[in-house]
Amino acid sequence: MKAVTFGFFVFTFLCYFRSFITSEEIDNPLNNNETIPTVLWHGMGDSCCNPLSMGRIKKLIESEINGIYVHSLKLGGNIASDMEHGYLGNMNKLVTEACAIIRYDPKLKNGYNAVGFSQAGLFFRAVAQRCPVPPIKNLISIGGPQQGIFGFPYCPGSTTLCNWVRYALDMGAYLTYVQNRIVQAQYWHDPYQADDYKDKNIFLADLNNEKTQNDEYKKNLQKLENLVLVKFARDQMVVPRESEWFGFYPDENTTVVLDMKQTKLYKEDRIGLKGLKEAGKLKFIAIDGDHLRISNEDFIEKIVKPYLA
Repeated sequence: MKAVTFGFFVFTFLCYFRSFITSEEIDNPLNNNETIPTVLWHGMGDSCCNPLSMGRIKKLIESEINGIYVHSLKLGGNIASDMEHGYLGNMNKLVTEACAIIRYDPKLKNGYNAVGFSQAGLFFRAVAQRCPVPPIKNLISIGGPQQGIFGFPYCPGSTTLCNWVRYALDMGAYLTYVQNRIVQAQYWHDPYQADDYKDKNIFLADLNNEKTQNDEYKKNLQKLENLVLVKFARDQMVVPRESEWFGFYPDENTTVVLDMKQTKLYKEDRIGLKGLKEAGKLKFIAIDGDHLRISNEDFIEKIVKPYLA
């Protein structure tokens, strides 16, 4: 039964990512004898090493930058576990595990660039804020829900896992049992339950300094050379899509979406976004497509060359 479920999970994921990166040939790789390593973290429904997604991204970067070291994070003892952790687990523990993997990789000791896909764009911010050694140079969030989500309209991967996540969110995203087990509940941001979100959310509310002010989070985030936020203009997975640029709904209202500068997170400078913006370190990239639909050309010209090479 497990083998059948896993096989279906992989098949569904491959279909979903069929157009994520096209198969065009890349010529004239960049020459750089002192390349900064890159660490990748996959999104929901993916794994570290799928040849059609993260495996292809890894090869794409390597084809552009001679001699670069690219590490694709794998959480858990195997690929099946790594995929499962995209849905199930305590994100505080998973971020700690990711920090340990990075810290004990000798090739990353002098720093690295981080590229997080979908929810991993948010998770890499947690690494930057909580684990400043070794340092992240450039943090690239590709479709990452930085202010969380309030909606789960589309779920890649196993029908069983997706249905379980939806059931748990409907049952009560801020219940202790759900918070400690469902990854998506830990960045579920309900504007109609602002107090419950701040009091009971175990991950995002802490990361955004909405519980108590952790000045180390702010200090560490401002150490980045660049925080690069990629938003997909026709994104149907992240709700609201403006979360990818730190926008979100105001409390008690989902008819309008505030842009980053209108949010309390920015106005009160809880995590240092103002400082990053004023220093020219906060970069916004818009892609005209659905969630994670980015071409080779855009990925190379807008991500690899300016921030990884």
